Amino acid sequence: MIRELQATIDGWIANWELLTESWRVGIVVFALVFGTAAVAYIASHVVVALERRFSKTRNLWDDAFLHAARKPVVAFVWIQGVYWAAEVAYQYSDAEIFSLNEHLLKIGFVWVLVWAILRFVKEGESILTSPMKMKKPMDYTTVNAISKLARAVVIITAVLIVMQSLGYSLSGVLAFGGVGGIAVGFAAKDLLANFFGGVIIHLDRPFKVGDWVRSPDRNIEGTVVHIGWRLTTIRTFDKRPLYVPNAAFTTIAVENPSRMSHRRISETIGIRYADVREMATIVSEIRTMLENHDEIASEETLIVNFLAFNASSLDIMVYTFTKTTQWVKFHEVKQDVLLKISQIIESHGAEVAFPTRTLHVPDSLRLESAKAAPSDDGRGPIENEDQGSDKSRPAQHTYSGSAAEATGGGESSS
Repeated sequence: MIRELQATIDGWIANWELLTESWRVGIVVFALVFGTAAVAYIASHVVVALERRFSKTRNLWDDAFLHAARKPVVAFVWIQGVYWAAEVAYQYSDAEIFSLNEHLLKIGFVWVLVWAILRFVKEGESILTSPMKMKKPMDYTTVNAISKLARAVVIITAVLIVMQSLGYSLSGVLAFGGVGGIAVGFAAKDLLANFFGGVIIHLDRPFKVGDWVRSPDRNIEGTVVHIGWRLTTIRTFDKRPLYVPNAAFTTIAVENPSRMSHRRISETIGIRYADVREMATIVSEIRTMLENHDEIASEETLIVNFLAFNASSLDIMVYTFTKTTQWVKFHEVKQDVLLKISQIIESHGAEVAFPTRTLHVPDSLRLESAKAAPSDDGRGPIENEDQGSDKSRPAQHTYSGSAAEATGGGESSS
């Protein structure tokens, strides 16, 4: 068909005798380019009209295919039209650039096809992960990994096809790639380690985009923003981006709090020694309150017991789990639980204990005042005889009784 069209155009050019050959060729080339623009415009509007029509159907994949193909179709029309114009010009020109028409056409077709496939893969990724389009959307991290792998396969295949069309031997290219791969492997082992670390993350899926992760081995904690082939981007809680090489996740322990089933409340509450008679009742009421609380998972481990005789308090252990895993709501539930425990303790006339110390002084211990007693005539204090007139000397303390009586009798403190 192309040869017949060229013969027809050559006949038209030969029959025109009013203009020079260069002008006649230029007019034909301009007509071809203008016709290509018109066809591309029409093709674009036809695809848009089809998109609008098929958007009313329930099938989402025809919409994705038409949207992915719209721009590549226009590009295909332009490549074909420019190729015809270049072929016409090549018949009447000795320019070396026109000798590349065949190769450029092949490369252009491959490029248009690859572009359409990549756009379709992207559209499919958005469909599979969208909760608005799918009843059960797939995991974004998994779909993203598959789409990356598909794009890599398409691009590598396209490069090999282009090289084959340009006359290169694929066997030689692959052999060179094998030798070069060994050299690159030694030179860029860290890069390859990060690449395979990314593959392991996509396969094992210890976390996904949006998860809260942290590592007890490293200072890593935050929300996963992106999982790449070399780096994983984590947004810390102070809103700073943290870029972690994927190879690090193959050697460190990673916690994923986003996948916890419950959150734990673990508190030790102390009451006074004077309230020991109310201990059993308080413990029982706290346990009953937790078992009937709407936000407490009563089917999980629930412990409320008298724990220990502490230095200044009688300790009660409260150990339970909440139904919610949300950080903000968890603290609201914990606050409600602690306030209700306080109310239970107060309802029995007891009090929450705080650190105290009792000082016992023996009866035989007497302290002489550093200051004299005031005189009877009201003229001021009379100095102690032991102090004399030296007011700068510190007060003397005189102890009576035996040494055992002075040191015994309980704990003393300043």
